[in-house]
Amino acid sequence: MDSKLKTARLQELIHRKGKVLAVLHTPTAQTARIMEKAGCEAAFVGTSGVVGNYTGMSDVGTATMTECVQIAGWIAQSVNFPIIIDGDTGHGGIMAVRRLVRDSIHAGIAGIRIDDQPIEGKRKTQTAGMEVVSMEQAIARYRAAVDMKNELDPNFVIMAQCYARDAANSNLDDTLARLKAYRDVAGVDWVQLESPHSPDEIKLARAAVSCPLSFMKGKLGRYLSMEEHLALGVTIAWYPGFTHNVLWAAMWDFMQDFNARGTAAWDDFVASRKDKPYPRPDVGPEGEGADKQRMLEEKYFPQEMLKKYQK
Repeated sequence: MDSKLKTARLQELIHRKGKVLAVLHTPTAQTARIMEKAGCEAAFVGTSGVVGNYTGMSDVGTATMTECVQIAGWIAQSVNFPIIIDGDTGHGGIMAVRRLVRDSIHAGIAGIRIDDQPIEGKRKTQTAGMEVVSMEQAIARYRAAVDMKNELDPNFVIMAQCYARDAANSNLDDTLARLKAYRDVAGVDWVQLESPHSPDEIKLARAAVSCPLSFMKGKLGRYLSMEEHLALGVTIAWYPGFTHNVLWAAMWDFMQDFNARGTAAWDDFVASRKDKPYPRPDVGPEGEGADKQRMLEEKYFPQEMLKKYQK
């Protein structure tokens, strides 16, 4: 799918009424293909879960802009549903934010989440020592992102992630004011409350903004169901970590079994899936894979060089 069609699709999904959009992580490009076959509508490439999956680095501001865009771009180009990149703090000042948005659009990514944390103290969600930049600085960051996307693709989605609720230098009232300002003053498409402490706080956030809103698990104790999201007037559910935990658990279980029983563990796995087939994430005929390679060789090579296909 053309990247501009993906940005338009993401705009459509975040503004959809009556049905919740579930946003999960795509751990790799191959798992993204499996998720697509299973009906995934949109997904997130987080610096902690996805970029860390490739690099092994923690989400403490050490992953570079180019690393994040490269990985998210690979995933975005492997599937037809829209991919959202974790833009962290923008990786610098307003010029870095502009470059980040521009490079993300050129990579085929459909949207970006940008935080209001300080770049010097960037840390993982729900980590002690959280701080936020001043509202004025955050608004400048978001305005730079919005202006850049409007120059290239107005449908590209800018989401503001607000960390103020648990920040050492903020509070709930400031959080609500920020969510409203990020939309009304900076013009972002979507705002996210990083750490609600109760459903009542989500209701306050919902009342503060008219634009698309989502929230992370925060201090809720559990993830809210899609039905509970709808009851709160929220049509985007943020469930990024589910896919990672399922993969980790499956790998752990298999490795424990393999270490104990060797190839018998594999034989039993194959037998257990006999009536439950799963798709392979191979590149299809529409992509740059083996089918395309043979087609092009038949187009470019003389018959003598094509005899290898007769074996």
